[in-house]
Amino acid sequence: MSSEKEAALAAVPNDNPTIFDKIIKKEIPSTVVYEDEKVLAFRDINPQAPTHILIIPKVKDGLTGLSKAEERHVEILGHLLYVAKVIARQEGLEDGYRVVINDGPSGCQSVYHIHVHLLGGRQMNWPPG
Repeated sequence: MSSEKEAALAAVPNDNPTIFDKIIKKEIPSTVVYEDEKVLAFRDINPQAPTHILIIPKVKDGLTGLSKAEERHVEILGHLLYVAKVIARQEGLEDGYRVVINDGPSGCQSVYHIHVHLLGGRQMNWPPG
């Protein structure tokens, strides 16, 4: 079993601060590539492609995963996707890229703070996983 799959199966959603909360508070260092008042984007420490960036909302607001989305989250969900496009252009991914949101244990979600993976810099395969 891969370490990502093991981490996802072991992860338990709760109200405790996640690693992403600690990155937002600058308690854990990260390589930030984009930041605005709503989101923070940084390079993944275990990249699955030459470009692998995580884009997270600065305020979780109960949005631990896409399956927890409510109407009040529409604006931040749209902003996360728009920022993915902005960063893709910034990173020179004109040939294309992949945007992924893992949700729940079977979706291989290991951190319960919604986040968008921006992957690029190589040919993506299909099916993805």
